[in-house]
Amino acid sequence: MSINRQNASKLKRAGVLVALALMLGGCANVRQMTTGSVDRTTTGSVTQMSAPELRSTANQLGNAYTRNPGDMNVAMQYAEVLQMDGRADQALAVMRKAAIDHPSDRSVLAAYGKALAAAGDLQPALDAVRRAQTPEYPDWKLMSAEGAILDQLGQPSEARRLYTSALDLAPNDPSVLSNLGMSHLLEGDLKGAETYLQTAVTQPGADSRVRQNLALVVGLQGRFSDAEAIASRELSPEQAQANVTYLRSMLAQQNAWNDLAREDG
Repeated sequence: MSINRQNASKLKRAGVLVALALMLGGCANVRQMTTGSVDRTTTGSVTQMSAPELRSTANQLGNAYTRNPGDMNVAMQYAEVLQMDGRADQALAVMRKAAIDHPSDRSVLAAYGKALAAAGDLQPALDAVRRAQTPEYPDWKLMSAEGAILDQLGQPSEARRLYTSALDLAPNDPSVLSNLGMSHLLEGDLKGAETYLQTAVTQPGADSRVRQNLALVVGLQGRFSDAEAIASRELSPEQAQANVTYLRSMLAQQNAWNDLAREDG
């Protein structure tokens, strides 16, 4: 399905909010629809945690951070879990201090850029990610991160050029394919988005965020039972059903699906 820019705008207002429910049972925020797979500073198991588990882990890392706020690894892990728990402002505060303490560390700058993007500070996020990149030894994760930010700044062509370059260095990486799929979603190309996300979920290392992005795109096409089936592979049946119910209500509220159905008809 290809949709026009007017309906794509509606999907951005309705569908982006739906990501709140579809990604990890409501732990993500609006901007993580495209940036959720930008970079991972903690183990993949974090993406599988329930909300209580995330908060417990955040408390443990918070105690470790309080004991030694200069430990950049603890700071990045703490910020990652805070972001997954929906506390973007707190994560940004942690990473801002880490960037001050470690101004030349590429991994810190990359994580700082992610935290800035999650908090909505897109231009500073872009600057941080670009500072972390070194042209002579390009990092494909940073390319993907920069692309995700450019997508949110309304520059999809440049974003997709970066995704293509990232895939040249890391063929079929699921996080890059997921970002590429969500780039198409932001342009209103649901079929194109689904194609990339279907490929992404079959790759080794695909995490929950990739699969929940696929559930979002499938649900936005009105295939609610399929979306629920995808979501329920990792979420509880109750969470998956709640996500689909929320998706239906948001689409009805914005009249987005009705407009798409009339256009297709």
